[in-house]
Amino acid sequence: MVAARITVNGKETPLSPAAPHTTVLDLLRERGLTGTKEGCAEGECGACSVLVARPGVNKPTDWVAVNACLVPAAALDGQEIITSEGLATVGEPGTRPTLHPVQEEMAVRGGSQCGYCTPGFICSMASEYYRPDRCAHAEPADSSHAGDAEHGPNGFDLHSLSGNLCRCTGYRPIRDAAFAVGEPTEDDPLAQRREQDPPAPVATEYTQDGATFLRKDTLAETLQLLRERPDAVVVAGSTDYGVEVNIRSRRAECVVAIDRLPELRELRVQSDHIEIGAAVTLTEIERRLDGDVPLLAELFPQFASRLIRNSGTLGGNLGTGSPIGDSPPVLLALEASLVLADADGERVVPLAEYFTGYRQSVRRPDELIRAVRIPLPLSPVTAFHKIAKRRFDDISSVAIGFALDIEGGIVRKARIGLGGVAATPIRALATEAALEGKPWSAETVEAAARVLRGEGTPMSDHRASSVYRSAMLGQSLLKLHAQTTEAVSS
Repeated sequence: MVAARITVNGKETPLSPAAPHTTVLDLLRERGLTGTKEGCAEGECGACSVLVARPGVNKPTDWVAVNACLVPAAALDGQEIITSEGLATVGEPGTRPTLHPVQEEMAVRGGSQCGYCTPGFICSMASEYYRPDRCAHAEPADSSHAGDAEHGPNGFDLHSLSGNLCRCTGYRPIRDAAFAVGEPTEDDPLAQRREQDPPAPVATEYTQDGATFLRKDTLAETLQLLRERPDAVVVAGSTDYGVEVNIRSRRAECVVAIDRLPELRELRVQSDHIEIGAAVTLTEIERRLDGDVPLLAELFPQFASRLIRNSGTLGGNLGTGSPIGDSPPVLLALEASLVLADADGERVVPLAEYFTGYRQSVRRPDELIRAVRIPLPLSPVTAFHKIAKRRFDDISSVAIGFALDIEGGIVRKARIGLGGVAATPIRALATEAALEGKPWSAETVEAAARVLRGEGTPMSDHRASSVYRSAMLGQSLLKLHAQTTEAVSS
């Protein structure tokens, strides 16, 4: 087996002698690439972002920004990354490098003061700069920005920077720089690189200091490995495990990566269901479905940050069993099921029957979530309400997913998923029963809202009190009714 290595800024970099838990951030800094910074070590500040060549949605390769502080370096064995240092064009010896267009705009528009966060912003901006479907809009004569405050006339989506924090510069000059970048030139090597396939996944067996990082070629091999090593830690995007490594000093003896398994990377739309592979990233799901599942489309912008969505997966979000994950309420409302696989075969479990306790589920240690299945047709009235202290990039106090069938003014079917109000994500069964067969009227909704306030067993913590959580449940249904009454009646 070939020794583990990563191509960094065009040069192969061996992993040895780094320990298997070593993050990409630490590896880069140990090798002298100190532009990549550590801020929070939790994937919340973006100071560590780098570009990774990943399978593209609209081109063979996408340059995807990820949090280097969360990803184990061994997880990028055989892969290709670009750091902030690698964006500039190096000329002849003795000459100064030519700044990348993103770097140039940040410099001339005052987008940096202390500079600590700047390399992370640069990499996130470069990922958006190279997004193949970023399109310029006609610029109105009376405004410096077309579209809205979050999208520039050059098609730049400011949400691509939602995982990057700056403490001293202020965001206006950073926004100005983002909205000023043009299109990549034809001779831009990173733009040209998009036309070629990304590096293929490679089998990895990296061992140092008694710990091992493994990646198998196939799902069958992986499932057999898990049967032999039920103590193994399974990682995909590593957005949860990376925090455990950094903040809680977790050092697993055996880590198994599943993020590049082809069997977990499929997304298929069938006549009666949509099947989403457990290792398809949230960004890939968002862009490949392109709004075809409106409830998911409403979820994604509120799910963490773009940096996290570029790595995180539905399989990982469900596999952790967290009662405050954002996807379970939505998937419960969509009546999703999970395909669980082990070395002997597969079984399908309704998500409503999957969770058994706090961070516990029916999934056995030797099983993996292979896919999420969403039945078709979809309910036409849907909404996702996330109550949190920040508009974006925050953990929810309460999350509610709604999916209703309303015909002739009557609620024919209601499915409501709740997060943050019990030890597990739950269905609001009593509220569903209070709605079904009733008119979609103020009287019905007010009565059902009183029922919804009593669903679950909300607790008080630093995010919200139990009383507040219960109140928000009722208010969410009243809000849904107010938002949809006109649409339903028409």
